[in-house]
Parts: sequence; structure tokens; C-alpha cells
Amino acid sequence: MAAGLFTRFQIRFFVAAFFSAVIALAVAGLFFATTMRRQIDERIERTLIAEARLAANLLSRGRAFGSIQDMDDEADRLGELLGARVTFIAPDGRVVGDSSEPLDGVMAMENHAQRPEVIAALTSGLGRSRRYSATLRIDMLYVAAPVNHPAIGFVRVALPLTDVRQQLQAVFTATLGALGFAMAGGAAIAWLLSARVGRRVRLIADIASRYRRGDLTPPRLGFGDDELGKVAQALNDSIQEIGRRLEEQARDRARMEAILAGMVEGVIVVDAHGRLQLVNAAARQMLRLDRAGTGRPYVETIRHPAIAELVAAVLLGRTPEPLQLSPPRDAARTILARAAPAAGSGDQGVVLVLLDITDLRRADQIRRDFVANVSHELRTPLTAGRGYVEALSEGDTTPDESRRFLEIIARHTDRMERLVKDLLRLARLDAGQETLELVACDTRTLIEGVVNDLARTAEQRGQRIVAAVAPGGEKVRVDPAKLHDALRNLIANAINYAPEQTTIHVAATPVGGRIAIAVSDEGPGIPEQDLSRVFERFYRVDNSRARDPGGTGLGLAIVRHLIELHGRSVRAENPPEGVARFVLTVPGVQRG
Repeated sequence: MAAGLFTRFQIRFFVAAFFSAVIALAVAGLFFATTMRRQIDERIERTLIAEARLAANLLSRGRAFGSIQDMDDEADRLGELLGARVTFIAPDGRVVGDSSEPLDGVMAMENHAQRPEVIAALTSGLGRSRRYSATLRIDMLYVAAPVNHPAIGFVRVALPLTDVRQQLQAVFTATLGALGFAMAGGAAIAWLLSARVGRRVRLIADIASRYRRGDLTPPRLGFGDDELGKVAQALNDSIQEIGRRLEEQARDRARMEAILAGMVEGVIVVDAHGRLQLVNAAARQMLRLDRAGTGRPYVETIRHPAIAELVAAVLLGRTPEPLQLSPPRDAARTILARAAPAAGSGDQGVVLVLLDITDLRRADQIRRDFVANVSHELRTPLTAGRGYVEALSEGDTTPDESRRFLEIIARHTDRMERLVKDLLRLARLDAGQETLELVACDTRTLIEGVVNDLARTAEQRGQRIVAAVAPGGEKVRVDPAKLHDALRNLIANAINYAPEQTTIHVAATPVGGRIAIAVSDEGPGIPEQDLSRVFERFYRVDNSRARDPGGTGLGLAIVRHLIELHGRSVRAENPPEGVARFVLTVPGVQRG
């Protein structure tokens, strides 16, 4: 029956007002009780610290004790004087006296060297701890201090925390009483307010419900002359206009967001006052913006001098030329920025369009470098061959000279042939035209096959090739032909760069289910600035380090592609001993 007298809003209003009073007083009481407890705890702790230091000082100046009985008696005397539990702890952690335990109980107590307060006292000169005491079976506050005494290393003073809780019990009781009184008063006030406001709110709620359903017909009844009625009337007068504008804005925004989200170009809109109005996802990604900062000055979010100058030029009425820049924290990328006035005038703001041309520039640079490198690599043997052909065509050479010239021409021809073959293979690898034929292979057999192919070349330089396979690395699952080519390129590179009369090491080691095959020489190592580039096409470390730079410059690039074809990686490094080492990883074979 009573429930029918109130609407749902009235009940909620009543409950909200009622519980607001309850919560407010509960928070105040909890804050008061917490504050009191903290102050009492701090006072007790300060007292215990002073007592612990006093006891430590007395023991440091006191006499030496003849037995544990004497030390336990002294602990009992100090405990009675201080009104607290006093414990004497030897330097090794043994308890040699306790005011709350008889002598036989003291002898049975466990070692206290690992007690938190003892460890803290040893390191910082004073230790404090709150925990449950298994001996007394109550919560205790402990304070320990070091003692300058031959038999006693630490003195610890402790008090039970039950007294604090008893003192706080009265505070909690008073708080609960006040809370009960507040509940009664809050219930009466909420009853009166909810009955008065509920009638007015029901009328506004009914009209709002019609508006929500799309019925914008003006209400037949008034809202009243008070503040609530005036606010309701003002909202009613503007709701239809606001509805139309919101609908139009929603359509425009949805259309604009769909367009901007689908653009690969970054778009930034700045108003005439230099505040950010819009930043699409592509612009945030290009400039590495964690958040757009809409409504704030753009210089606070986009801290790039070139962009600031571009925007400022448009705001001043000029038409700046597009510029290329690198975004913050990503100097390797290149962005083309264009700025134009919004709505045809700089007074309306600026539209900044960003286009990431990094890939285009990289592709163009790769193309130019490739053409230059290939031209250089082909020009040298062609020039040499042409010169020797001209010498032979003159007909005034001896048979020995003719034979030597022909050998040189043949050698340069072979070099051009190797270069063309390597270029063709790299093209096939880039196009994904080489497939893998994975089989389980014997690691040592693969390595020894490569070593046998290059043994004669190494012997001509007085070099030795030593192969070692660690336990667990005997089997690999690879394409044997492609791994053979990769190892051959690495070992041939080591033979070429290592000094004469040195040893080249090839080692296979299991690493986390994979096999790492390392090829290292005893050469001068690779400069740090070259480590990340040695696998680039036609890139060579300082040629003065090599005996004969007669390779194509593509061997390490082919190695990288062949290993990546297996889904693994290859790296170059300089071990501490100062040699050059190349390490490639390939899949291992799980032992059944």
C-alpha cells in the first residue's frame, strides 16, 4: 500500500538522500577513527623506540653478565620498569633473555636472526615490525636496537596492539550511534523532498519520454514558475532546434570520419588561432602522436619546427611550397607536407596534408644504387677485358704474354658470369620463386662438404678450416642445397678476409630447439658501423682489409635471403676476442 504512494523517481530520490547522509557520516567516522588509530599507533611506536634506545644505552654501559639466567633476570627487570615485553638477542640471533618467558622458555625460543626488526636494526640501526606473535598469540609491535655489549647484540621492546583496538572501540561505537541518528533524520528529510519534487519531475519525465520517442509535440500543460519550471521550459523551447542541428552534425561527422579514416594521407586541421581541430589516424601514425590534443595549440602536440613554419605561413596569407621532413623520433622516414588555407582563406584556419613517401624514396634510392653498383661491377671486368683484347689484337705480344692476357680475360669473364648468376638468384629469391625442400640432414656432413669444396683455396693461403659440432646439434631440418650455398659463401668470405696462416672455425651448437652455425675467422673483425650493413647488396667493408675484393658483393645478401627462406636469421658480430663471426640459425630436428 505504501509503495503505491510513490513513483519510481520518488523512491530513488528518497533512497539517494537517505544514503547520502549515511555515507557522509560513515566516511567522517571512518576518517576520524583511522586518524585516531594512526596517532595512537605513532605515539606507541615513538615510545617503544625511545624505550628500546634507552635499554640499549643502559646495556651498553652496564656490566657483563655471567650467565643466561642473569641476562633473563635483567630482561625481566627492564620489562617491569618499562611496562613492555623486553627481549635480549645475541649477535648470532639466539634469544638470551625475555621478560615474558621463563628461563626454560627462553632456551626453547627459536633463533631471531631473521626477524624483520632484527635485520633492519642490523642494517639501519633501528628496526620496527608489526606481526602476530606465535609465543604470546597476539598481535605485537616490535622495536629492535643494536647493543654494544659482548653477549647481547640487540634489545627488542614489544607491546600488544589489543589496547589500541579497545580504545578505538569507543570511537566506533559513537560513530555508529551518530550514523543511526543521521539515518533517521535523513529518512524524514528525504520523505518530504521526494514527495514535493516527484510530482514536478513526473511531468518533465513524461515529456522527455515523448521526445525520446521522436514526438516533438509541445506539451499542453505548463512546467510551473519556479526554477525547475523555467529550466524545463527553456529546454523545451530549444529541444527541436538542437535536435535538427545534432542530426545534421551527426550526418556530416559520420561522412567526414569515414572519408578521413579511409585516407592513407595524414590530415591535420588547425583553426585560425592555431588550435588543433582534427587529426586523422594516418597523421597520428606518421607523427607518432599518442593522442591528438584536439582543442589545444598544435605546437604542444606536434612539436616540429618545419610544420610550425608551414602552418604559420598559411595563417599569414602566404602560399608556401611543399616540403619534405622527417617525423620526430623516426629520422629514417620522409614525409611530404602540404598546407593550404581552410575554406579558401587563412582566416578560417589551415589544412595540412601529410604523405609518407619513405617507401617511394627508398625504392628510388635502391634502384639508383643498384644501377650504379651493377654498372661499376660490370665496368671493371669489361674495361680490363677490352684493354687486353686490344693488346692481343696489335699482334706484338709474345706467346707467354698472350696466354697470360687470355687468362686475365677469362678470369674477368668468370667474374661477370658469377655476378649475373648472383643477380639472377637474388631476383628469384625476391620473387619467391625458390622453394624449400626440407629434409633431416647430418650437420657434420653438410659442413664437411663445404669445407672439402674450399679446402684447396684455403691451403693456397696456408689456412686451416676446423669444424666442430656440439652434442645436440648433429641434425638439422633444412634444404641441404641452400644451406650448402649459404655456408659456402660465409666460409669463402672468411678465407678472403682472414690473414694467411690462420684458422677458420665452423661450429654448430643447439640453441633453444634450433641449431646455430657460426663461422669465425682470425681477422681484424668488422667495424661497428658496418655490422648492420654487411648483408646489403654490393656493400663491402673497407677493401683494404681483403686480400682480393674479387667477389660479386652479393654473397652475404644471398646468405641472408637463403636463411630467411627457412624462417630464421643470420647476423654478424664482433666477439670480445676481436675476430669476425657470422652466426646463422636453422631449424633443428627434435629427438624422438
